[in-house]
Amino acid sequence: MNERPADIGDLLRPLAPQVLGVVVRRHGQFDACEDAVQDALLAAAVQWPVEGVPDNPRGWLITVASRRLADQWRSENARRRRESTAAALDGMDAAPAADVDRAGAEDDTLTLLFLCCHPALSPPSQVALTLRAVGGLTTAQIAHAFLVPESTMAQRISRAKRTVAGTEFARPAEAERTERLGAVLHVLYLVFNEGYTATSGPELHRPDLTREAIRLARQVHRLLPDDGEVAGLLALMLTTDARRPARTRPDGALVPLAEQDRSRWDTASISEGAALISATLARAPVGPYQLQAAIAAVHAEAERAEDTDWPQVAALYRVLDVLAPGPVVTLNRAVAVGMVDGPQAGLNLLATLDSDDRIAGLHRVPAVRAHLLEMAGDEAAARGAYLEAARRTTSVPEQRYLEDRAARLPR
Repeated sequence: MNERPADIGDLLRPLAPQVLGVVVRRHGQFDACEDAVQDALLAAAVQWPVEGVPDNPRGWLITVASRRLADQWRSENARRRRESTAAALDGMDAAPAADVDRAGAEDDTLTLLFLCCHPALSPPSQVALTLRAVGGLTTAQIAHAFLVPESTMAQRISRAKRTVAGTEFARPAEAERTERLGAVLHVLYLVFNEGYTATSGPELHRPDLTREAIRLARQVHRLLPDDGEVAGLLALMLTTDARRPARTRPDGALVPLAEQDRSRWDTASISEGAALISATLARAPVGPYQLQAAIAAVHAEAERAEDTDWPQVAALYRVLDVLAPGPVVTLNRAVAVGMVDGPQAGLNLLATLDSDDRIAGLHRVPAVRAHLLEMAGDEAAARGAYLEAARRTTSVPEQRYLEDRAARLPR
């Protein structure tokens, strides 16, 4: 046994999708396997702080989850179908056997990711199931991201698990893989965003999610090295995550991009991201992730906030708005337009979102409006918009930042 870690959760979160992948590959029945893995994670959360972490944590979790499945199959009178597996599992000690070590050494998370993006699922269900099984988000967090009640999201995830329950756990063939790739990239993008700016809670970041999203994006890139959008997404993640060390103060308070100490940015990640996007833009058709990576690279190139090439940022957002129009793109473009053509131009563009139900109620709309109003000198209106944004967000660091911005302005 190893020493007891300070936070078992930090150890279990990245292990969860890896263990689930192994168990599903071995036993099938996605929904039953996920329940068994959750039981194993709960057992680890109770036992490891007292007994210490096993030498092979992943193998331990695989063993316990497999035993849970064997117990379940016995209780359902399925001994005959699974008796050989159950007998083998009954003979295992708490320390994993060599077979489990080999299974634990294989990372099936990428296969699990493609399974969750099965074409039989609707796009929202693909994203929800992957965020649950691969990203490790709770049903409540996913419901918040989709702006639906938690009970609705729980039903959606449950239906999705039943849909893929009988699917063979294997990497899809090339044609099917291409069909699922768009959903896979979208899921990784959402997992990364949830880690970079958590939708709720006391912490701004969830580094476990950003690390897992980057790790999976690297795997997809190794699988498809010539795909421009795969490279673009990985470049976007690397260049964006490079800013994370400078995004918070020691007390956890949010630091906006314009005020960050850029000497704290991760230059190695920026260089890797810039090399990726430069290479893919030169040889692959331009796509939305490549454009977002190019925008992130423009910000990363500026040694100071005032050195940012805002005309280039605005031009890239204009192209992105053509290739992948949407309210979030318009929202970000409004900031760039405000920096180039003046705050009123940005406010005019932002006003086009007032009747867009897809973004109604989100805190970023009044937050951007407040920023542009403050730039325009309308401090009273800006203060009201900051407070409105603070009321809407469920992220404690963002809420404190917005309230602080409002407090600096006159009533």
